[in-house]
Amino acid sequence: MKRGVLSLCAVTLALSGCANMTETQRDTSIGAGIGAVTGAVIGRATAGGNKGRSTATGAAVGAAIGAAGGYLWSQNMQKQKAEMEQATAGTGIGVSQTSDNQLKVDIPADVSFDVGRYDIKPNMRPVLDRLAGTLNQHPITTVTIIGHTDSTGSDAINDPLSINRAAATRDYLVMRGVSAQRIAIDGRGSRQPVADNATAAGRAMNRRVEIFIAEPSQ
Repeated sequence: MKRGVLSLCAVTLALSGCANMTETQRDTSIGAGIGAVTGAVIGRATAGGNKGRSTATGAAVGAAIGAAGGYLWSQNMQKQKAEMEQATAGTGIGVSQTSDNQLKVDIPADVSFDVGRYDIKPNMRPVLDRLAGTLNQHPITTVTIIGHTDSTGSDAINDPLSINRAAATRDYLVMRGVSAQRIAIDGRGSRQPVADNATAAGRAMNRRVEIFIAEPSQ
């Protein structure tokens, strides 16, 4: 019971100390507090003869991991989000902050790709132009592009198609001055639908590309 109270105190201190911090400092402090609790739990689970020492060590290690890992939602990230919301207003493109502090730009099929194709449609280009400009103004961020397909066709078709969609998006950004070294790509085929593939509207929503922008905490 005492250890549980100490763990709760770690989180309470991390949160209560955030009142006068900047947003970046607050994110790091909360991460440290949560990491400390996680480390303490790990320490208890792996404790040998000296449980008190193991718990304290685990808490210290966890605090370091919590402070150093993940992403920051800084003023720069908030600015990029506002810029992309303005650039994509009325287009159907989703712009959001993920639970791990990444900026997500979700580009559906009516803006991005036709069925079975990975060449970028003309109405996607202005959006990517604006995104490239924003990325060039914030060079510390990293970019991950994930391509998706609907369920039409087999995995042998959809898997490379989804990767090609991500690659086409990356190549366009690189042509607009974004360093290729900042960009990672992946394809998920039809395995992560966001709508029902039984309808044309659902398939169009699933045929998409997702762009994640992140500012590493270190």
